[in-house]
Amino acid sequence: MQWTTLALAFLAGQAHGQGMMEMMRFQCSQLVVDRLDPLVNPGLIPSPHLHQIVGGNSFNASMDPADHDLVAGSTCTSCTFSEDFSNYWTAVLYFKARNGTYRRVPQFVSEGLRADGGITVYYIPAPDANTKVTAFKPGFRMLVGDAAARAKTDVRKVCHRCMPKTGDNSNVNCGAPDSQELPTGFCEGGIRSVITFPTCWDGKNTDSVDHQSHVSYPASGDTSVGASGTCPETHPVKIPQVMLEVMWDTRIFNDPELWPEDGSQPFVWSTGDSSGYSQHGDYVFGWKDDSLQRAMEARCNGAVCSALKVQSAEDAMKCTKARVVEEDYDGWVTEIPGMSMSA
Repeated sequence: MQWTTLALAFLAGQAHGQGMMEMMRFQCSQLVVDRLDPLVNPGLIPSPHLHQIVGGNSFNASMDPADHDLVAGSTCTSCTFSEDFSNYWTAVLYFKARNGTYRRVPQFVSEGLRADGGITVYYIPAPDANTKVTAFKPGFRMLVGDAAARAKTDVRKVCHRCMPKTGDNSNVNCGAPDSQELPTGFCEGGIRSVITFPTCWDGKNTDSVDHQSHVSYPASGDTSVGASGTCPETHPVKIPQVMLEVMWDTRIFNDPELWPEDGSQPFVWSTGDSSGYSQHGDYVFGWKDDSLQRAMEARCNGAVCSALKVQSAEDAMKCTKARVVEEDYDGWVTEIPGMSMSA
């Protein structure tokens, strides 16, 4: 996706008088694809479904904040900014062929970036440069979405977009025709999945039992652009808007002979869900020292920031991690890894 196109799409219908809005946009290459989930299923090996994970290489099945320091424990990060040892992960998309077998859908990189698949990460401050945005604290974590969802939910910030062959659509992110459901036809440019996290924090807790209650979306004036709107009294502290963008290369499956004979859409999340409602994203903060706060105050834009250290795409791609759960997740398989656990 083109950087300027996305920024303009975010700003559609907005006039805050400050020109193009600054937002950090950078790539994190694939760290590992594995059946681990330290937030929802800490310590469980294997977890019920497969995730694709990026960020610092200290990622593991437990990551107890009481004794797990992502910065100290990581020797590298798969992200552009070398001070970002955070971990970000989402469900994995599969294609179900007419003969009933499954194949993992590979990821590709948004236009203008270089990486080995992975996730494009955004950190977006408030539209108004005078509004204070507080960076996350050590131990902070959160998730968006529900892996068990099989019907439409009130999660407004998880959506899919059927991408054009090049460039992007002009509609606002997660606005129509984007939808919680997976697209139903061939997408010339693949399918884009977007997960946008809340921008209001209770100012006290770095986590909660459901990994969601300590944060909130704005109570009013939510324009989907950065830390905008008015935070509720229960969550008065504005935090950066974290957004994850994953590009799924469904183009290689755009063959009518592979799709179901009835023409129904054949894509399935690793949760076993073919509707699209179960897509979700997890975030564990791991920026070194005050680097993220510096970046927010500097209003860093794109993947270049004078306040941060940057590594080459080649170095970022070298940061990988061996799988803990050894299973075939890349060939044609008769069932998605973990399907029997969630059945």
